Amino acid sequence: MSDAYIALADGRVLEARARAPGRTRGELVFTTAYTGYEESLTDPSYAEQILTFSYPLIGNYGVRTERFESDSVQPRAAIARELTDDVAEWLAGEGVPAVDHVDTREIVTTVREEGAMACGIAAGPDATPEDAVAEMEACKPMSDHVDIGAQVSVTEPTVHEGGGAADVAMLDCGAKGSIVSSLTERGADVHVLPYDATPEDVATVDPDVLFVSNGPGDPENFVAAHEVVDAFAGDLPMAGICLGQQVITSALGGSTEKMAFGHRGVNQPVKDLRTDKVVMTTQNHGYTVADTGPLEVTQVNVNDDTVEGLDSEELDVITRQYHPEANPGPHDSLGFFDEVLELAQSTPHVAAD
Repeated sequence: MSDAYIALADGRVLEARARAPGRTRGELVFTTAYTGYEESLTDPSYAEQILTFSYPLIGNYGVRTERFESDSVQPRAAIARELTDDVAEWLAGEGVPAVDHVDTREIVTTVREEGAMACGIAAGPDATPEDAVAEMEACKPMSDHVDIGAQVSVTEPTVHEGGGAADVAMLDCGAKGSIVSSLTERGADVHVLPYDATPEDVATVDPDVLFVSNGPGDPENFVAAHEVVDAFAGDLPMAGICLGQQVITSALGGSTEKMAFGHRGVNQPVKDLRTDKVVMTTQNHGYTVADTGPLEVTQVNVNDDTVEGLDSEELDVITRQYHPEANPGPHDSLGFFDEVLELAQSTPHVAAD
């Protein structure tokens, strides 16, 4: 008899082995990354999701805290073909349900064909299929998580010193730690502000550049970040990654839309339209830019032509849909952070409108 069950929105209930007990629900997604499970499991962009690993063996190099992108596990649960004891014990200690001994190829194919979907998990000695179905039926769509930013953001401003080469005001919508370190390693002081910071909060920092971070959920729900972008548009250089690209674009008059199953992995090819070069990138997002507004498309995804990079010389804006900090993943795109700091030197400090 199985001791774990995975209920899918298409009506199926899959049997599995419980590695960390519990009952939970979330949007079912998958990542194609074959390394970097520590980074993925601590990436705040996975909040309110159940993460399936398409690579069969997860945990073959242990669990190292120095690789964490935040201070806790972020997905609601983890699914794998095989989890090592190290990873299973880590997730159990964090109170995050985990299951394995399931055909993850079937799960990935289902999400590819039917899209990211509601999922419920029940794992442990007393788990039943009915428990998993009840969890799945209580799962909310991602767009209904209107306060998801509060789950992943700092609650008070914090400063990460890098040497004073520039002052970066970062709206923390769920920022990965390696984004902050990519800036401090280049000499910037990063002032991390809560996701609901006001224009006045940003003006207090007197920054050289405004940076909107990655994060989970629907970008349209980050209303305060939209207001900050609108207040400084044209007066202060701006940069954004992932959700940050979506928020900046929407605030400037563009629009976003939900993707069927998103991009999650370390092998997404992106073409730069100015150089005709293709780089491999790390990605984790379920929404994309539909209308770019006043911004120019500079990079596109080779697989589906979705927008991967936007610039505006007039507004001093540069954004990327993928994760140039590349933890995990290839380092092809690390130069983005050099471009951000070049922006920081281009415009004098200003106050909010």
